[in-house]
Amino acid sequence: MEKTLGWDLHCHTVFSDGTRTPLQLVQEARERGLDGVAITDHDTAAGWTEAVNAARGVGMPLICGTEMSTHWPLSAGKISVHVLAWLYNPDGRQLVELFARTRQRRLERARTMVANLARDYPISWESVCDQAKEGGATTIGRPHMADALVAAGVYRTRADAFAGVLSKRGPYYVSVETPTVTEAIRAIKDAGGVAALAHGGSFARNRVVLSDDQIRACVDCGLDALEVNHRENSPEQRTRLTKLAQRWGLLVTGGSDWHGQDGKPNMLGENSTDVPTVKEIARRGAIPVV
Repeated sequence: MEKTLGWDLHCHTVFSDGTRTPLQLVQEARERGLDGVAITDHDTAAGWTEAVNAARGVGMPLICGTEMSTHWPLSAGKISVHVLAWLYNPDGRQLVELFARTRQRRLERARTMVANLARDYPISWESVCDQAKEGGATTIGRPHMADALVAAGVYRTRADAFAGVLSKRGPYYVSVETPTVTEAIRAIKDAGGVAALAHGGSFARNRVVLSDDQIRACVDCGLDALEVNHRENSPEQRTRLTKLAQRWGLLVTGGSDWHGQDGKPNMLGENSTDVPTVKEIARRGAIPVV
């Protein structure tokens, strides 16, 4: 059987914190020879229509999805958890309500952070909104603050800003209230979607990652897959997650977490999902692959 490059199931566009349009996403996926690609902007399906039209125009298979911001509550603090949701009914009531709440909380958090930053740096809410390429349809977040700081000459790159004043450990950081991971998975399943834990072994985002027992609780809520192949998962974590997937009959997926080359260094297709796995995701989903 001829080996293919597979599908990149974790990609962001200008409808959240990416720097490329859906058209540019599918064009680059085609140029790289990928079998297909997924749009998974943060907490929104706003880019789906544009992505579907673009994919049909260039002949690139597309999965519509979203990356949801969630958390696992701890006795002291929480674990930040991202959940990939693919091929769900965008009119699913529970998901629509979750997205609306999360987007509103993101907006409130962003305004607070910008107000705090503005006391010490040449940044304003207007300059941050100028970085949102799709206006009100864009989910505003720290990347747009970073781009505003770059535009003001405070930092050279977005990455420099994240390592500086926008660090989660910095004095300007404000956390955002999100649904629990189990609440999100139940909502995805209610909408007929396919749910995967994104970069579940990444210590770049948390001091601790979900334990085996916590992942098992996600499985009990309907979790379909683990994103094993991701640049932030160490070899040891990839081995661990693969074994858990085998133990519980979960799908193993991969994605680049692409944001465009000036958004993150991640290359489109640097991690991917094989075609048979994508066919199973398509079989389980509520809406068809484009």
